[in-house]
Amino acid sequence: MKICFLMYPWERVNPESDSTLRLIHESASRGHTVAITTPGSLTIRDSVAHAFCSVLRKDMKISSSPATFYKQAQFNRAKLPLAGFDVIVMRANPPLDTVALNFLDSVRSDTFIFNDIDGLRIANNKLYTASFSGEASRYIPATHVSKNKDYLERILLDSASDKMIMKPLNGFGGEGVIVIEKSATQSFRSLLDFYIGGEGDGGNYVILQEYVEGAENGDVRILMLNGEPIGAMRRVPASNDLRSNISVGGKEVKHVLTKEEKLLCRHIGPKLVRDGLFFVGLDVINGKLIEVNVLSPGGITRINRLNRTKLQTKVIDFIENVVNTKDAVLERKNAFRKVIEDADAV
Repeated sequence: MKICFLMYPWERVNPESDSTLRLIHESASRGHTVAITTPGSLTIRDSVAHAFCSVLRKDMKISSSPATFYKQAQFNRAKLPLAGFDVIVMRANPPLDTVALNFLDSVRSDTFIFNDIDGLRIANNKLYTASFSGEASRYIPATHVSKNKDYLERILLDSASDKMIMKPLNGFGGEGVIVIEKSATQSFRSLLDFYIGGEGDGGNYVILQEYVEGAENGDVRILMLNGEPIGAMRRVPASNDLRSNISVGGKEVKHVLTKEEKLLCRHIGPKLVRDGLFFVGLDVINGKLIEVNVLSPGGITRINRLNRTKLQTKVIDFIENVVNTKDAVLERKNAFRKVIEDADAV
């Protein structure tokens, strides 16, 4: 299998904890041809989409340790046609590079893109949770999004709770997440000025979200593969911080999914699959879905360590099965076409 990882620069990989590295290492260990590239390396030549890639050398020994593999990795540089890959794994960090998706549009009929382009377009921001309906909607906390400061002030004042969560629409990694209390309404306007910025149609959108009880105790990161949970961990905030993201000082602890969390996954999973979002990270607090991470969901390394497992094997197994099925369908189609062509020759 020929697999391309469209990701952040190789030198930014943290070999001790990076989830993408675990996927790359697993692919290389199975003997697949592995290339890595970045959104800025995409190009078009003669109307054909290419990428300037770093291709892992076939003659290098693959260490059993992902961290050692990272240090020893050797690459050849080449400009390669994207349609030649069996799969392109999207692992670029937020925010979404929509231009990169435009490049991939031209090869989507030739190559399995994981996650799907259209799914990434509709789910790359925090508005995606508003699209869940039916039973799934009961797992979504009340969420308000606007850049109208008067409206947002009214939402806070009308809230049945004494506090709400505020965060920028396009933030990630816990960036800009704060608790707003009704008792601090005098400073709320200045916070809105800072978060939103420009007046009128300018400025940034802000999210005001129902405060979910228990948020101070952290959240649960659930990794979903093809609509099913494959692993989870609890992320506990650092002292004096609401945010439980590992990148801002939170720490991970072992977690077994509760009955309510399993029900949440069961109701959320089918829509994820319909939208082509095969590998995602759910952030859950007290049975409520806070965010869906679709670009480069992390947690593989930490969940592996806590549970003595290797989630990357399940992910690559899934990709192999999809590619093998597509190849079998194409082979069957070509065999039938040959039968028809031979009938003309009689």
